[in-house]
Amino acid sequence: MSGRLLKQVLKEHEESKHQNHHDEEEEEEDLGGRSSSINPFDLLNEEGDEDPEFKKETEIDEEEKKDENADDNVQPPSKNKSKKKKKKKKKSKESRSNVVVVKPEITLAALSLDANSKQEEEAQETTKPAASSRPVLEIDPKYLNLENELRRMYGSKVVRSLESSSSQGGGRGGRRGGVHHITKTVLITPMENWARWDRSFSMEFLETKDGYNYFRYIHSSSYEQAQRSFQAAQNLHDLNGVASVLINHPYHIDSLITMADYFKFAGDHQMAADAIGKCLYGLERAWHPMFTPFNGNCRLKFTHDTNKPFFTTLFSHMRNMDRRGCHRSALEVCKLLLSLDTDNPVGALFCVDYFALRAEEYAWLEEFSEEYHSENSLWLLPNFSYSLAIARVYLEKKTESPSSSLDTSKSSSLDLMMQALKLHPTVLKKLVDKVPLKDQAWAKMLKHYYFRSDQSKNPSLDHLISIYVERNYLIWRLPDVQKLLRSAAELLIKSLDEKESDAEDFLRVKEEAFPAKHNEYSHLSIHDFSDSVPTLPPDNLQNFVADPRMGGGGEQVVAAGRGGHHQQAPPPPVRDVANRNPLAVFLESMLPWVNLGEGDDVDDADHQPDNNG
Repeated sequence: MSGRLLKQVLKEHEESKHQNHHDEEEEEEDLGGRSSSINPFDLLNEEGDEDPEFKKETEIDEEEKKDENADDNVQPPSKNKSKKKKKKKKKSKESRSNVVVVKPEITLAALSLDANSKQEEEAQETTKPAASSRPVLEIDPKYLNLENELRRMYGSKVVRSLESSSSQGGGRGGRRGGVHHITKTVLITPMENWARWDRSFSMEFLETKDGYNYFRYIHSSSYEQAQRSFQAAQNLHDLNGVASVLINHPYHIDSLITMADYFKFAGDHQMAADAIGKCLYGLERAWHPMFTPFNGNCRLKFTHDTNKPFFTTLFSHMRNMDRRGCHRSALEVCKLLLSLDTDNPVGALFCVDYFALRAEEYAWLEEFSEEYHSENSLWLLPNFSYSLAIARVYLEKKTESPSSSLDTSKSSSLDLMMQALKLHPTVLKKLVDKVPLKDQAWAKMLKHYYFRSDQSKNPSLDHLISIYVERNYLIWRLPDVQKLLRSAAELLIKSLDEKESDAEDFLRVKEEAFPAKHNEYSHLSIHDFSDSVPTLPPDNLQNFVADPRMGGGGEQVVAAGRGGHHQQAPPPPVRDVANRNPLAVFLESMLPWVNLGEGDDVDDADHQPDNNG
């Protein structure tokens, strides 16, 4: 309000100035030729006499001028001349005081506040449309930092103690060179013992299409050479060869992902997270200046082979956040995956609802389901059909009077749960077995013909349902959610028995939405959406080599105890430590199957096993 009042005062001041200027012109015309004999400052004196404050200022100026003349010992040549000079100086002083004291203070303040008010009005005008058309996948960088959420949950002291302990013990795989500056990044907080960024790969701008900027990663010649060494070690199932690549190329992404998978299956989750963090650090340092993924205007297509490791790393980072209970941060990473490639290449669309529910972002989940563009409506997917009903439960609980606070045009949580059961009845049997639900009422429900089977005879749909149950079963342990599911199932059974249900219509809609006879989502591993992380014994770990560009989490393990059909390679021969790189020996000593006793020297092929291995 102060800015507007000052603008009004400024306007009145300008109008009075123009009016006074107009009066001066009329007086000059009336005086005619006598105007030359009249001192032009007399008009200012008359104008000043009309203003009491201005008159007071002129009197003060006259007294100051008299004091100045009293201090001067120089006598004027004549009284008339001295009076004229004194009068002219007095009038000029008054005019200067009129310009300097009165006008600029109001004008500058008003113009400054006027400019600020204009900026605020423009910001409001630009913000109002943006609020209505705000991208639902807009990323908030402050939630991407894992440490921020840990501080909110456990406090700063606990986080600082964890950081100090990890920094003391986290140098096991880092270089031991001199201390260098580590550039801060958004996706990850780098550790001081990490190697210097080697600029072995970068990002290039491809094109602008439909308002989106498209990019892809490009590799240098040295990175391509490291990639060939990695592929050779991968083909021979030699994890020692993969580790040796990191000696000269500490930010080779595929090698870091493979080592992260090994540490995870070995049970060392801190080292696995450290390897994924190094991947994110290098990938972010390579970003193009125009690459601003948090604004939602950038695309990084998964179809480019060089872009695939970024998706794999982000997916693994999201799972690490989930394992540590940082679901809000995991939700932001999931949104980032969806915004970079809308084709959903790593299955982020099938776990975004889980992170939204765990982060208590219920309203956002409803907004996302309404605004996200996909081939079919999201509520037809198994995960969204059930998660939207759960979100509605908690939105209803947050309001004392649902009719006044919630949108009455939307369906209630009970109606949404009944729709989900009509669409995907096989979920109920899987949930009863997985949660588990041991009440006798559930066993009675499963005897009904509509919930008896756990297969829908649609490979794509059955795969998505398995992913949903594996990912979201923990949410169904909450009493409120179980109560809702039980009420909806009982009402549905009652309506089916009375032949008043429209379940057949829902089944036809489901068949139209999933017409394929083959599994369209076979590239998504159900294990990548699981909370459980199996640990493998050393006998199986010795043949562990993962393809970091296969699947969402890079865990297509070669003969690692998950039903792999690849041939197992025999254990590597005994390694000789003589004339070897000490760091290479140190890395190999971390692997449980390495035998550092006496044996033949096999350093000639980048520390790979011989043809017999």
